[in-house]
Amino acid sequence: MKLSRRALLATATIAATTAAAPAGATRGRFRTGFENLAAADYGPLKGQTVGIVTNPTGITRDVRHIVDVMHADPHVDLRAVFGPEHGFRGTAQAGGSEGRYDDPATGLPVYDTYLKSGQPLADVFTASGVDTVVFDIQDVGARFYTYIWTLYDCMEAAARAGKRFVVLDRPNPVGGRSAEGPVLHREFATFVGREPIAQAHGMTVAELALLFNGEFLRTPVPLETVRMTGWRRSDLYDASGLPWVPPSPNMPTPDTALVYSGTCLFEGTNLSEGRGTTRPFELLGAEGVDGRWAAAVNGLGLPGAHFREAYFAPTFSKFQGKTVGGVQVHVHDRAAYDPVRTGIALLVTARRAWSGFAWRSDNWIDKLTGSTLVRTMIDAGADTDEVVAGWQEELAAFRRVRREYLLYR
Repeated sequence: MKLSRRALLATATIAATTAAAPAGATRGRFRTGFENLAAADYGPLKGQTVGIVTNPTGITRDVRHIVDVMHADPHVDLRAVFGPEHGFRGTAQAGGSEGRYDDPATGLPVYDTYLKSGQPLADVFTASGVDTVVFDIQDVGARFYTYIWTLYDCMEAAARAGKRFVVLDRPNPVGGRSAEGPVLHREFATFVGREPIAQAHGMTVAELALLFNGEFLRTPVPLETVRMTGWRRSDLYDASGLPWVPPSPNMPTPDTALVYSGTCLFEGTNLSEGRGTTRPFELLGAEGVDGRWAAAVNGLGLPGAHFREAYFAPTFSKFQGKTVGGVQVHVHDRAAYDPVRTGIALLVTARRAWSGFAWRSDNWIDKLTGSTLVRTMIDAGADTDEVVAGWQEELAAFRRVRREYLLYR
């Protein structure tokens, strides 16, 4: 029988209580879930054989990888590593992985999870021989960033394989004050969005795990979370004091993450989203675009950002080796900046300022936004306010559900 939301939440936070920071810990002492787990001598993993889903972002604050740390610690029995898109050590570009190999540093078997789900992924967990699957990957706060769906798929597969599942929490780098943007419709479900959550979900990975278990998984997994301490929902990444490791090759800085949930929508168009430059998702453009686009979007007076007329030549991806014109997004007030609304405004103005504007022929924009709403409204001539108004009812419903799974107030 499926547990109630409150029962799931109580079960899932046992590990957080066990691995809490010492009494009297203050706001100034931020700790990740892994730091709290290690401080408790891995108590929640005692007596278990362990496998971990992670990538280069699974680090300590002195930039050691947690796999190396755990492998050397007698308090935990680490037996396997599971690599997502881009791989465990991060050698693969977008849409790639590292395959099955033995890690040279530790000798541990590394299993490839990318594009695996359901029973095939459950079979990987079974073949690994572990009792507990741990997840520790830095997310960036956008529905279409695939690591949260790796989390979802791994939770579902762990339930099938009869494994425990433990999520070590890390900060949402763009904060968690609210959720914004359109909510996915299930008929548009893909690996860039499995379930109906908002485009900028405003949750941590541990909170998402609770949401997935309570709302979406047909069979909930035995789930525990190890919370962070010292994190507030208004915090951006630099408040944590943690070093930034790019979660993927085109996410080089926290500034990239700040704009990504809006400007990634340009993947669904024939304009460059800045891949192949040093500022992906901040630089946008195409051949034939000129200063009229920057002038148009600056004329909207969008809060928190200025838009500079920019020219660049991508080294790969769209317009490789060609000089294109467009804009660079410069965020000057991070608290006021709304990435999703800004992304819509950029689409609306690009379509009006450049006669060559087109959606990708496969309607990828519908997969990114989660429905046909954004594409069809912009094609019909809607302005930014009208498009944003179109998803408010569904967003309000998601926010009500989301509230029940928040671990940090």
